Amino acid sequence: MIDVRVEERRITSFIRKVVAASGAAGVVIGLSGGVDSGVVGALCVKALGSERVLCALLPSRHTPHADMDDAKSMVAEWGARRVTVGISPIVDNLVSAVGEAEGRIPGANVQARMRMAILYYLANSHNLLVVGTGDRSEELLGFFTKFGDGGADLMPIAHLFKTQVRAMAEHLGLPVSVAKKPASPQLWSGHTAEEELPAGYEKLDAVMHYIFDERATARIAAEKAGVERSVAERVIERYARSAHKRALPPMLQPQGVRKRAQ
Repeated sequence: MIDVRVEERRITSFIRKVVAASGAAGVVIGLSGGVDSGVVGALCVKALGSERVLCALLPSRHTPHADMDDAKSMVAEWGARRVTVGISPIVDNLVSAVGEAEGRIPGANVQARMRMAILYYLANSHNLLVVGTGDRSEELLGFFTKFGDGGADLMPIAHLFKTQVRAMAEHLGLPVSVAKKPASPQLWSGHTAEEELPAGYEKLDAVMHYIFDERATARIAAEKAGVERSVAERVIERYARSAHKRALPPMLQPQGVRKRAQ
């Protein structure tokens, strides 16, 4: 468990410091209507004031109307600025120009990357920083699009597991429809997070705590979390397979440059 009041102070202080150090006028956030972006949006408003937060609603044809209703309701409650850009026509133009790809993943990832491009267009236009909304569960599992929703200037909740983010949502007074909403990237019709993951977030977060915080083996982590060993093994596998998403691209060092003495 976390102390939600302490975390609120830590995160809002972090946001203020990063924005001040950058000389930016504020932040832009992609608000999906889900719990992660809802928590980040609420914290940005608390940290900076509503006038310095631009909320971008970026629906596709797969986005449920209820999600947009939740997003609009939160923006209205915060008194923040709002812009809405439907991404499907832009994505369709790209696919038309390049050609259809096989499978779901190329079309899913291009939606996330198009959202990132729009957020940076808005950020560059208004001297803002792009705020990422990924949580620790997604980061460790690699459950995000490289250079898509993984592309941001600061990540205020990347240290919190999904279950901890939900606790923050309740503390911050987000609507129940948002705080309890099942995780869903909505990159295709009916898309949910758990269909792609080894288990639900409550079990996964417990397993990841033992693996990454307690340095437990897969067997011990599974026993302590009360799940099958295969779940812990798949978590470790996903973490290793997605390492490239959390690192800079591989690159060579210039020849003849001496390493700095330690």
